[in-house]
Amino acid sequence: MPDRTDYSALIAGHTVIIEMINSGDAGLPVLNRLLRMAQPALGAAGMAFVEFAPSGGRVIAATGAAEWIVGRPVPANDPATTCLLSGPRVRCVRTDQLTNQLAVELAGRGLLQMVVSRAELGGHTVGSLHALYSADAEEPSTEERGVVAYLGTCIAHMYGDHSHLPVQGDDPTVATRADGPDLRDALDQQRHDRERDLFVAVTSHELRTPVTVIKGYADTLNDHWDSLGEADRRQAARVIGQRANELARLLDRLLSSAAEVWPGDGPPAPFDFAETLRVAVANLPADLRRRATLQVPADLPRAVGHRQSLATVLTELVTNAGKYSPPGSPIEISAAADGRTVSLQVSDRGIGIRPEHVERAFERFWQGDSGDRRRYPGTGLGLYLVRRIVEQQNGWVFLRPRTGGGTVAEMRLPCR
Repeated sequence: MPDRTDYSALIAGHTVIIEMINSGDAGLPVLNRLLRMAQPALGAAGMAFVEFAPSGGRVIAATGAAEWIVGRPVPANDPATTCLLSGPRVRCVRTDQLTNQLAVELAGRGLLQMVVSRAELGGHTVGSLHALYSADAEEPSTEERGVVAYLGTCIAHMYGDHSHLPVQGDDPTVATRADGPDLRDALDQQRHDRERDLFVAVTSHELRTPVTVIKGYADTLNDHWDSLGEADRRQAARVIGQRANELARLLDRLLSSAAEVWPGDGPPAPFDFAETLRVAVANLPADLRRRATLQVPADLPRAVGHRQSLATVLTELVTNAGKYSPPGSPIEISAAADGRTVSLQVSDRGIGIRPEHVERAFERFWQGDSGDRRRYPGTGLGLYLVRRIVEQQNGWVFLRPRTGGGTVAEMRLPCR
């Protein structure tokens, strides 16, 4: 930690951020730049920002030694979270004195000190800013706490400007513990109504094509059986079978999205991540398997989770990568470990993802485009199901733009 806050670097960095905002940049790019600017100025080992929505919190931006927690859920009802969201707006805490799993993992990586400031807007907590310090750092001073509080206020102002924030949902202000029961009930009802409308719109759109094709080919076989050649009959039967499989897959997704738990899973247990991943890649649909490359280190540790779910997660992520990238372009699948987690990355060279959509893409039924002229088909359930499956195993998943174009989807599970 420096002897004092580097105000020169802080002001210079803040000037760049203001210029970004004035030129039209907003949302996560600005937030990430702010954290990258603040970390060296404060002498912190890492920075993180947690956004709170009615359903809970999530780390939406992180830098330095905390970068690995991007996408990590933060339960709003966790005692440690409740403690941080009450009392003084800015405080210094030790992670080894908190009992939640994330704090334990941060402490295990040597990040023992943390300055936390709530970002508040109109009496609502929209998020919390965290400056993390290593075990050998001096206790953060009152000066550093003041800077973190100031930066938290700047972030809250960004939410007030509705500059592609929040990244979770469409509500202009994130509802938190400050909301009364009536407001929370109203927000829940609005969300349920929106999901019902989306369910009707998406299912009707996705059912229409396969049902129409099946009916058309079935009518053709029924009306013209005698005049059709053997090859035409077989082709019609193949198409009917393909479309029926699409309907079965759609039904499985709809049922899974409504289930509270992933069917057939027991408690997370250690399993051979590398071998399970190789088998899952080998069982991908042929068109995706031909495009996929796999890189797995020889010393990859065992993951702790549900072995049978990895194939489902991989198939959804690779299917998504294939859908949004040029036909025949490579899809890179790789695995890695950092001592406490094992990760899976799926990278494509497609259209990429806008920063303000990296969280919305995990919402149920969410589509990048809508209407009958959508360029990319789908139910909007794939990534939603992936996140549910992974988080039931104490893991997390997130998206980020790929350097050079395209998207990277990354999943992390605890390892042993």
